[in-house]
Formats: sequence, structure tokens, C-alpha cells
Amino acid sequence: MLLNAYRVLGLKGTAFARAQCGTIRLKLMKIGSLLRISVRRVLVSYASGYPWSGEFARIHNNLRALPLRN
Repeated sequence: MLLNAYRVLGLKGTAFARAQCGTIRLKLMKIGSLLRISVRRVLVSYASGYPWSGEFARIHNNLRALPLRN
């Protein structure tokens, strides 16, 4: 259910908008990346050969544009 909600809300307008949950998990969730956490932000560094970094950034922007609910 979580991946389906992720697809509906965050993947709109991307190459993964109609992808199956297994494809989303394999190409977007199971990635080798370096997370650097500071007080103010979380930085994600991908390998230079990661082919979906542009799509990942677009998905991140889609999710940030969603209104927050309390």
C-alpha cells in the first residue's frame, strides 16, 4: 500500500508513473547511496553510474510540493 501511495503521489509525471511496485522497489528503493545527516539537512549521494538520479530528484520535488497534513 505504501508503494502504491508513493506511485500515485510522488511518481506523477515521471518514467515510473505506471511502474509496478517491484520495479519501483528495485530501481528506486534498492540503491547504494551515501546518506550524510547534519543538523539542518539530509544529503543523499549516489554512485556516478546511477541511471535514475534525475528521476529521483524529480520525485523528491513532487513529494516536497505536497501539502502537509497534521
